[in-house]
Amino acid sequence: MATPVIEEPAVELPDPKELTKTYADVARRASHLISEHVQRRLQQGIPTPVDELGIAQAFMDMMARLLANPYRLAQTQMNLVWDYFSLWQHSMLRFAGMNAAPIAAPERSDKRFRDGEWQEHFMFDFIKQSYLIAARHIHDTVSGVDGLDEQTRKKVNFYTRQYIDAISPSNFALTNPEVFRETVRSHGQNLVKGLNNLLRDIEDGDGNLRVRMTDTAAFEPGKNVASTPGKVVFQTDMIQLIQYQPATAKVYKRPLLIVPPWINKFYILDLRDKNSLVKWAVDQGHTVFMISWVNPDEKLAEKDFASYMREGVLAALDAIETQTGEKTVNAIGYCLGGTLLATTLAWLAAKKQERIASATFLATLTDFAEPGEIGVFIDEGQISHLEKKMAERGYLDGSEMAGTFNMLKANDLIWSFVVNNYLMGKDPFPFDLLYWNCDSTRLPAKMHSFYLRNMYMENKLAQPGGIEIDGVPIDLGKIKLPCFFISAIEDHIAPWKSTYQGARHFTSAAIHFVLGGSGHVAGIVNPPVANKYGYWTNPAAKLPDSTEQWFTGAEQHAGSWWIDWQSWVTAQDSAQIAPRDPAKGKLKVLEEAPGSFVKLRLDHKPA
Repeated sequence: MATPVIEEPAVELPDPKELTKTYADVARRASHLISEHVQRRLQQGIPTPVDELGIAQAFMDMMARLLANPYRLAQTQMNLVWDYFSLWQHSMLRFAGMNAAPIAAPERSDKRFRDGEWQEHFMFDFIKQSYLIAARHIHDTVSGVDGLDEQTRKKVNFYTRQYIDAISPSNFALTNPEVFRETVRSHGQNLVKGLNNLLRDIEDGDGNLRVRMTDTAAFEPGKNVASTPGKVVFQTDMIQLIQYQPATAKVYKRPLLIVPPWINKFYILDLRDKNSLVKWAVDQGHTVFMISWVNPDEKLAEKDFASYMREGVLAALDAIETQTGEKTVNAIGYCLGGTLLATTLAWLAAKKQERIASATFLATLTDFAEPGEIGVFIDEGQISHLEKKMAERGYLDGSEMAGTFNMLKANDLIWSFVVNNYLMGKDPFPFDLLYWNCDSTRLPAKMHSFYLRNMYMENKLAQPGGIEIDGVPIDLGKIKLPCFFISAIEDHIAPWKSTYQGARHFTSAAIHFVLGGSGHVAGIVNPPVANKYGYWTNPAAKLPDSTEQWFTGAEQHAGSWWIDWQSWVTAQDSAQIAPRDPAKGKLKVLEEAPGSFVKLRLDHKPA
């Protein structure tokens, strides 16, 4: 019987002329970038390296204390050797065709090792487990060092994790099975295309690497994101105020004002029809007003936190009253916008002004005692360094803030794109959420310095009278109106246990705290139609002292917290009137939504 012949699939070889042209283009672009970098260094002078962020000092302190306990270090090394010996035994069994339980396995949420070869192929399984063993021991060693102050410990743990994430075998062509297969299949063309992608991202970043996360050309505010119909009806140096077109036969009498953060654009709450909180609220019968913050430049360097309150929230309240005749609104604040809303409420309470009837806080910190991993970047040395840079320009560049947040989830927001763009040679997928994530804004120097020092560093907002705005002491304890807090259980920017403690500073007898699933964005942008994550509520009339007590008594619900919020907010006032057409109000329509402020992007280079 003849042995069957297995025919290999035909592989189309690259055209030699095209290949030569591609290599020449890559060489030209790389040479140009290197030349520009060298010239820039020569013109500016080569600066003496300094440890302005205190990273080297933190690791020196850690190493000194680690070496001071040689017995513990030797024990750690022996544990590492034993784990590697166990891995060797495991690998020999696998090599012999026998099943064996892994010595080290990734978390189920770890997307780096989802390719089947990481489990099925003997060699890649060995590489993966070897890395996981080393990663665990490195992390356990540095986190277990005694005698470090808390800030140094946080810094060492954080940057050790950055190192561990960077050396993952998934980040290298020869040790990533998916990249290895693609390299063989395409005769290395994926790496050539990836190098071109890398050079493009360096060029777009003016010499700095700006990893492209999505196809920014696939989206445009007003067309396929930020597309809920409405009008810009008011404007100051700081904001444009959007009033959205009603969509119901009746609307609630009390308007709804949304105060978004100004680190990114407002349209995280208005991405697409199916996940837009704005459209959903309009469809429920709310007259929705949205603040769209300016993207400040050096001319607005002196704008401070009070400016955002006066020319932002208070100016919007005045405009809404003029437009609708209503003296009070329901207000929503998201993240930093929520911190500003809480400050404004305390300011209004001190002034005995009733402008806001109920307040909703989305993933909002008002007590910064435990700010989560973002606290790694908050100390005197780092803030002074940041202030020095801001003083030169008058603002913090949005890309710097974006880079900081991306480091908090480096595997998802940095390394996955390095693999996709530079190793696989693929173009990033068009994704509206990542388009928004890349659409960062600048922060005025004076405002950002005040925010970091008074809130993150000294936690003065949580202290009665700790800060003053326009001469008015701010006391959260004077906020007595109904408040709705929604936080997310996996939030790494505004940890829910911290947002919970902030809610307890309010003295309102009507505080409703809700804990949603997922993280800082997905836990908030969780529309009912998605039917994801769920949420927890606690029926207790008063917030318990601790988050553990609250969670023990909490009830879990399926679906979206948006439904729970709608029931809560309409319970405050359910009166309805005829719909309000923004074009027929007392304010002049300035332009169509989403307005011009939101359309200025920092990552678009001029033609």
